[in-house]
Amino acid sequence: MATPKIRSKTSTSQKSNHAPERKAAPKPKRFKSAYSKAEMEEIFRRFSVQRPEPKGELEHVNPFTLVVAVALSAQATDAGVNKATRALFKVADTPEKMLALGEEGVTQYIKTIGLYRNKAKNVIALCRMLIDEFGSQVPRTREELIRLPGVGRKTANVVMSMAFGIPTLAVDTHVFRIANRLLMAPGKTPDEVEENLLKVIPDQYLFHAHHWLILHGRYCCKARKPECERCVIADLCRSPEKTVDVPAPLVELPQQLIGEPVE
Repeated sequence: MATPKIRSKTSTSQKSNHAPERKAAPKPKRFKSAYSKAEMEEIFRRFSVQRPEPKGELEHVNPFTLVVAVALSAQATDAGVNKATRALFKVADTPEKMLALGEEGVTQYIKTIGLYRNKAKNVIALCRMLIDEFGSQVPRTREELIRLPGVGRKTANVVMSMAFGIPTLAVDTHVFRIANRLLMAPGKTPDEVEENLLKVIPDQYLFHAHHWLILHGRYCCKARKPECERCVIADLCRSPEKTVDVPAPLVELPQQLIGEPVE
């Protein structure tokens, strides 16, 4: 009679304890700008000569009206928002006054702006939160600002910069386009572009960088057809769409006129 083979407990244990080999996690793709550090410094130096004190073009009278204006500007032009809020802010420049108008009251002022019903709802909810949780004061931190209804990261960054002088970089459609078109800090999302821009913009120019890029995109490097002949960085630009290699004369532009005269 054949003796049955006894399996070794040691070998069984070794096999069962043998963990499968794990694949190494892929390394994150390293971002690389098309410009050297010196070139980025020269780009923003020229922007600073062209517009020494760039300003946002949304009309406001205090941090509260700025939050409302920026929240209303989503998928709308600054000019369109200014036209609507000029009368609104005359009668409601605090959370309490805005709340007293109610959703329907706010709607009557902003109905020329896209998505006005949802925006009016958010404005009223924003006012309630400011009153109930922040003593009617606009908070200064990004974490607190983005808790407000209708306020995202871009709005929070704009408010931090314009209302409180905190260097931030808000990525709107103009900044997103410029960063990608010029290969300055390409990214698939606004957050990715923001992260990449913060890596390449020289620290001394960060405070105004948001407005310089917006104004460059709004008035020169336009969405449909860039006006390269008017561009002060045409010689440095790496955009495949570039049509001119000679930069426009580097002169200070006339002072910005924000909005229209209030009647």
